[in-house]
Amino acid sequence: MLIQLLTSNMVLAKDDYYGNYMVNRDYFPGKQADWQYNTFRFEIKTNDSIYFHVTDEGKIVKRYRGSVNMMAPYQSKRLRIIMDTSPHHVVADNPTTYRSIWSFYLVFNSQKFGNIFFKKGDWKPLGKR
Repeated sequence: MLIQLLTSNMVLAKDDYYGNYMVNRDYFPGKQADWQYNTFRFEIKTNDSIYFHVTDEGKIVKRYRGSVNMMAPYQSKRLRIIMDTSPHHVVADNPTTYRSIWSFYLVFNSQKFGNIFFKKGDWKPLGKR
């Protein structure tokens, strides 16, 4: 039982997706990850809306709005995004959700940058991380 517990993945519910997301710089640290961290983030609200922000560090330069729903083809919910207007290339397709026993992260496939990894959390200036 202990081995099964330690090797099982987190089962995601709808509420797990609500919150703020920032680029996860831990997977591929460096200048590109720092730039993405300072340029892209998003939030999913409890009214099932998503706001994707293009930023200049702490300042929002452009906001893309859409809605989300959580599909349940499996035991864990999957995120589906429907943008209101022409979507930004980062959120043009639905993300892939990767889960571990205690957490999860989302990976968007950008036509310009390839995979961009997002994790839940609040954005902070890089010097004060």
